[in-house]
Amino acid sequence: MSASLPPSKQFTYALGQLGWSILVNVVGLMLVYFYLPPETAGIPNFITTVTFLGVINAIVLIGAGGRVFDAITDPLIASWSDRSRHPKGRRIPMMAKGAVPAAVTLALMFIPVVNGKSAWNIVWLSVMSVVFYFSLTLYVTPFYALIAEFGHTPRERLNISTWISITYALGLILAAMLPVIGGAFEAAFGLETYQGFQAAVAVLAVFALIMLFVPVLTIHEPTYSSGEPSSIPLLPALKSTLANRQFRLFVFSDFVYFTALTIVITGLFFYVTVLLEQPEELVSSLLTVTVVASFVVYPLVNFLARRVGKKPLVIVSFLVMAGVFGNVIVLGRLDIDSTLQAYLLMLVYSLPLAFLSILPVAVLADIAEWDASLTGERKEGMFYAARTLMQKVGQTFGVMTFAMLTTFGKDIGDDLGIRLSGVVGGVLCVLAAVLFVRYDEKTVVAGSVIDEGVVSAGG
Repeated sequence: MSASLPPSKQFTYALGQLGWSILVNVVGLMLVYFYLPPETAGIPNFITTVTFLGVINAIVLIGAGGRVFDAITDPLIASWSDRSRHPKGRRIPMMAKGAVPAAVTLALMFIPVVNGKSAWNIVWLSVMSVVFYFSLTLYVTPFYALIAEFGHTPRERLNISTWISITYALGLILAAMLPVIGGAFEAAFGLETYQGFQAAVAVLAVFALIMLFVPVLTIHEPTYSSGEPSSIPLLPALKSTLANRQFRLFVFSDFVYFTALTIVITGLFFYVTVLLEQPEELVSSLLTVTVVASFVVYPLVNFLARRVGKKPLVIVSFLVMAGVFGNVIVLGRLDIDSTLQAYLLMLVYSLPLAFLSILPVAVLADIAEWDASLTGERKEGMFYAARTLMQKVGQTFGVMTFAMLTTFGKDIGDDLGIRLSGVVGGVLCVLAAVLFVRYDEKTVVAGSVIDEGVVSAGG
């Protein structure tokens, strides 16, 4: 059996998540805001805002195109990784190939080729979006597959999931600080608002790149990985993965949740600047408080997961999250200070966020191990690719839904679409809970790796 990944290596592994969390959250938080800004943002329009069938076509097609292409390539990259016989491991050498282009194209996505509204900016952003998502998948798919391979027991997988949840949250905070960093560049060098944004994106991209290479340079994969190359070709491997009923129950629930989460995350800067009429900088403060509060809850997540199981905690977290999202409709309308209202809502949000940041990743690792004990094939990459495929489809629907809702109002005094986005997100979280009720956690955990050995589904 391979050596257990020591805590120091778990930490360096998790720093890779910090890197790609920064990249993906800069896009998630800022891309729509940068290219479809509210009137108060001080950012010029670089792309058309003409609508088609109620959807703001340019930003929706760009976001959807990149994610759909990325989703299609997920299984292909997973198959390459699962079947790799590279002497340095199946996963880390592939992660190294995706790091540089992902960081570079993030910066280029925020640099329009024409300084003004132009169709060429749409073309440029579309191409950069496709390259960005493909490169990120080269890193993220093998990265996630290592959770099941480095974690030889359910407890180890839960611990690793906790580490990467922490670094993901830190990446979200850093991404949300982009307006603050941009403002500093504006003040120091006399830049326009959009130029400050671009400089901040470049700085975050460089830092993210450094973090992406930390696990690549510090972990010798064959020493700690329990994985062996799979012999199953792409299509049979994907078919076998989707044939696992427990995985299907998990992934469809996860798809619905990520659709809801994307709707609300995309709207975060709009909630602050339009509904609450507060400056952009408040977003980073809110997320910092949220993440710190989540960290406080993390030990409780681990404790309860071992005592009562992951399934009931995930279901309750979905329902609490639904209530938080639904409250967006009254933001700025209650008879309390707007800033206080925002902080209170984000503190409540931190509770389900703590559970949903850790447990789904651990659940999927359990499913991958259980499937390996049943089939004798290690397809961790394919499981995580299938999950990320569904997540990206969900993210695409989320961005499309939010963009469509903005046609009902996205500015101060005309904000119905922004308010409705929270209601839609809340309804979807309830649906995610309903879907996850049928997941059979006892069967999966009984058939996965336990303590020091491997136990098959038959015992």
